Amino acid sequence: MAMTKIQQKARDILNVLECHDAELSVLIVDDPQIATLNQKYLHRSGPTNVIAFPMHTDVFPNINPGLLGDVVISIETAAREGERIGIGMEERVVQLLVHGILHLIGYDHEKSEAQTEQMAQIESEVLRMIQP
Repeated sequence: MAMTKIQQKARDILNVLECHDAELSVLIVDDPQIATLNQKYLHRSGPTNVIAFPMHTDVFPNINPGLLGDVVISIETAAREGERIGIGMEERVVQLLVHGILHLIGYDHEKSEAQTEQMAQIESEVLRMIQP
C-alpha cells in the first residue's frame, strides 16, 4: 500500500471526524518491530495489529493541540487478518488506521463494554463514509 494512499485515507478519516487541521504520523512496520513496541510501551508480548500513541495525555493535555500522535500498524498482521476475514490487506490497513486514529482522539475500547460498542459503531460509520 503506497504511503500517498495511506496519507489520503488518514486525511479522509480526520475530515469525517471533523479534525480538519489535525496532524498525526503513521508508521508501517513488521511484526518484530510492533512486538518490540508492544512489549516496551504496553507490557504485552508478541505482535499486535495497531498501536496508537496519543500526544494528548493527562500529563501533557495541551502540547500542540493540532498534533494527535502516532499510529503504528503491522503490515504483516494486517495481511494475515485481512486474509482470515476475507478482505484485502489494504482494506484491513484502512480499518486499523481508523481504529488507531479513534484512539488518538480519545476513544478506548478497553475500559468498558459500552465504550467498546460505541467505538465499533463509530469505526463502522467512518469506514462507510470514506469508502468510494
